Amino acid sequence: MGSLLDRDDPYFIDFPQRVKDIQAEMAKENIDVYLGSRLRTLSWITDAFCPWRSFIVIPSEGLPTVFTFVIDAARIADDSWLGEDHVYGFAPMGGQDQIEQIADFVLDLLNNGKGRIGVESGMSNYLTEGWLTYYEYSQFEAAFSNAELVNAHTIIDKLALIKDQGTINRFREASRIVDVGHQAVKDALQNGGYKGMTETEIAGLAAYAMRKQGSEFEWSFTGGNEIASGYRTGYMGGACTPASRRKIQAGEPLMVDIHAMFKLGLGDHAHNYLIGPANDRQRRHADNFIDIVKLTLETYRAGITPSKLAEQMMDFADERGFSDYMVPGFEHGIGFMGDEWRIGLNDGPFPYWTNPDHVYRKNEVLICAMQYACQEEGIGFRYENPIVIHEDHCEPLSKFPLAIEEIT
Repeated sequence: MGSLLDRDDPYFIDFPQRVKDIQAEMAKENIDVYLGSRLRTLSWITDAFCPWRSFIVIPSEGLPTVFTFVIDAARIADDSWLGEDHVYGFAPMGGQDQIEQIADFVLDLLNNGKGRIGVESGMSNYLTEGWLTYYEYSQFEAAFSNAELVNAHTIIDKLALIKDQGTINRFREASRIVDVGHQAVKDALQNGGYKGMTETEIAGLAAYAMRKQGSEFEWSFTGGNEIASGYRTGYMGGACTPASRRKIQAGEPLMVDIHAMFKLGLGDHAHNYLIGPANDRQRRHADNFIDIVKLTLETYRAGITPSKLAEQMMDFADERGFSDYMVPGFEHGIGFMGDEWRIGLNDGPFPYWTNPDHVYRKNEVLICAMQYACQEEGIGFRYENPIVIHEDHCEPLSKFPLAIEEIT
């Protein structure tokens, strides 16, 4: 079971205090029980990876209880600080399925079945978000006929927005691991090593190097490690390139976007190459991209908003004549495993999308994510790197050198 005692551990997080903070917010909103279903919620509270459909019940006082598929309950209980008394397995047996088991448990926490139950309902581009399905919501609504279901996910979202030092340190270590993966790929590509190599092989080389450093999972659900070569780097808006069996070819670009996970903190960094010989036009595209990435990293700080930053960067791209090749968005969200989409809270003009006027605050962590694509020339580049927002600058966590290198 995870230790709560070693506050000198650089990765220490006060999970019991997180629960108390949630309960304080529940009291403000007159919520008697919180029924969490999102992966980000499970990760942020339990400190355990919950890959199966799982739920967490948070009472107004005391410890939460996790409900997960029975085949993984023992492992989650062992990994989490909550322990086996607060992790239950559900199964397709009478009274043991997730709906009946959770409903009975929650009803015991309510006063004669009455009260307000916070749930997590919404939408996302992220496949494994974990919002309640229509069926689940309907079944719980019927089971709690004397209670009121209210959408309450903003409680978790607000509390998880600013990262504590233990969380930031976990992201730092995950980024260090990613840098090791990038070095392994670079070493393998050099001196003609790329010849005959496929995108999937590069993904595997990176994964092996990172696993040796302690990475627990290539966390992205878009193919684990995303590798693209040649024309595949230039997909318009193509910030998703699961590795294919395509072979690396001389004279083409290569995009290496790899991922790691350390104690639920996530590493995500994309590095780009030109497999030589590179021509002048390719080098021009590369210079454009490196220059705008540098400017973007110099511009991030507390007080700026996604829309202001995007406006400044697109003005720069327009002046240089490459704005048509840029995706006009420069970041995506990041938190513990399962929290990798929206920036800020659900308070923008389009429900459940990033608020473009979100004002960044000190100790927010996000991914600086940029995509350049010239589809007609079959060339593109991607940059991703977790950054910590400080008062007057940002701190890129991956330290792998920013460059588009020519490999011969």
